[in-house]
Amino acid sequence: MGTSSPTAPSAQSASLRRRGAVLERAILDAALEQLSTVGWNGLTMEGVAAGAQTGKAAVYRRWQSKEDLVADALQAGLPRFDEAPDLGGVREDLLALCRRAREAMYSRPGFALRSVIHECDTVQAERFHGVIYQGVVEPTIKLLREVIDRGIRRGEVRCGAANRYVYDVIPAMMMYRSKMCGSEWSDQEIEEMVDQLMIPLLRP
Repeated sequence: MGTSSPTAPSAQSASLRRRGAVLERAILDAALEQLSTVGWNGLTMEGVAAGAQTGKAAVYRRWQSKEDLVADALQAGLPRFDEAPDLGGVREDLLALCRRAREAMYSRPGFALRSVIHECDTVQAERFHGVIYQGVVEPTIKLLREVIDRGIRRGEVRCGAANRYVYDVIPAMMMYRSKMCGSEWSDQEIEEMVDQLMIPLLRP
């Protein structure tokens, strides 16, 4: 009587052996993927489990709700803005910062974040306010403040320009035109925003 050859373990059974941080990372990555493809309204815990090649119970053991899972996925996935560009002039620094923001907006976590912002109702959005502010708004404003303060010290920027309305301009414009106008922020559009809006706002 012949013996059957051993079969390789399936990807599903292999995934079930993952534990701890490795499995959690896979689940968070799957949540970001779901958000960036089917959006907040299309995301389900079952779909995330399937994307992570694990069981639904493994997801629910760690996160009791879709909101909790998405908050952690965004927090883990959002890019870090650590240092402001320093290229010798405020215009060049602003251009570099805007390009970095564009890369973040069109990354997988960026698409995921925008699906949350655009699709959540008011109550749901409150759950993500801290994640969005601490992970996106606050770091962006911090870097803009560094660029503008440096410009003031060099005499390129007037002192009165260092205020919260000016800091809000670039993030607000990039989000607004992306959502309402379908702008993907080409290099030309970024240069026009800096040259026609920011530099006139900042110059002495």
